[in-house]
Amino acid sequence: MKTRVCLIIPTLDQGGAEKQLCLLAQGLAQYHPNIEPIVIVLTRTGPRESELTASGIAVHHVHKRFKLDPFAWLRLKALLTQLQPDVVHTWLFAANAYGRTAAIAAKVPVILGSERSVDPWKGSFQLWIDRALAGRTNGLTANSQGTIDFYSKHGIASNRFTLIPNGIEPSVAPSISKEEAFERMGVSLNQRVILSVGRLWHQKGYKELIWTAELMRIARGDTCYVIIGEGPERQRLEQYRDNVQGGASVKLLGERTDVASLMPHCDILWNGSLYEGQSNVILEAMQIGLPVVASDIPGNAELIQHDKTGMLYPVGQSEPLARLTNRIFNDPALRESIVENAKHRIESNHSVKEMVQRHATLYLEKSSRS
Repeated sequence: MKTRVCLIIPTLDQGGAEKQLCLLAQGLAQYHPNIEPIVIVLTRTGPRESELTASGIAVHHVHKRFKLDPFAWLRLKALLTQLQPDVVHTWLFAANAYGRTAAIAAKVPVILGSERSVDPWKGSFQLWIDRALAGRTNGLTANSQGTIDFYSKHGIASNRFTLIPNGIEPSVAPSISKEEAFERMGVSLNQRVILSVGRLWHQKGYKELIWTAELMRIARGDTCYVIIGEGPERQRLEQYRDNVQGGASVKLLGERTDVASLMPHCDILWNGSLYEGQSNVILEAMQIGLPVVASDIPGNAELIQHDKTGMLYPVGQSEPLARLTNRIFNDPALRESIVENAKHRIESNHSVKEMVQRHATLYLEKSSRS
């Protein structure tokens, strides 16, 4: 008899947590015939649903409409009662709150949460909910030690967590030429491209990155900074870019579906996050040979060993970011060393199959004890 696992998440947007959940569900279906994954979307669907349905994975929708939506909670409880899963595993705050309480009410045998990032935005009420539910469920997963340390400081014992790093699929050869990639980005072939990928919001530190890009343009004259992603701060960032006269050398391309085709043709990846769990984009860059210069925060520092698998700079400081970027541009031997070391780290520690296996082992162990 199969172990039925319900994975609950707020949306199926293009975010990092959503990607990992889909890789997990697809991997369970592919590698573990004794586990039946089911995905429940709390708020709204997104582009990743088609990946799941193409793999034969059932996707259910709760249609939560408001921040506090008791009717959505009742629908979720009824759905869990109908599905009768052996395990419920919730991802991100809204799903952790709604999903775990609904699973408790539906008498699901094994209930797990998942914290995917250091979350300084949470206030005392949200952290109280996290602590209360952690005490009433069977454990949590996290993708980085930094995330575990954050929640440990806020009252959830570290031994409640199982650390399962993010997984990444094997890289494939670029599907387009450099000429086509640069044309799509609106960049001249004689320019060096610095890339960032992520949602346009305060957490990602884009304002400081745009200012650094302007410093690079003035100092070198051959760089272009490309940002791929969409979000609520787009207008503010465009205004800031234009105010520092960086319009021609800073391009905000919005959400795109061809990121994997563009990344191999760029020169450096910047990540300026103020806080993070474990960045999928950094993992992807390291895997394909794109050197990374990233803010020195716990999630990034777990992936990047400074001067070996990438570069780390103090959060929000443009001068060291520009200096380290120039070092990579000006020292081909250093760049090659970073690229090779980073590829080896990803190959050794971040395969999708290993990530899926660790989850499957956790589900089966917890189920056998219930």
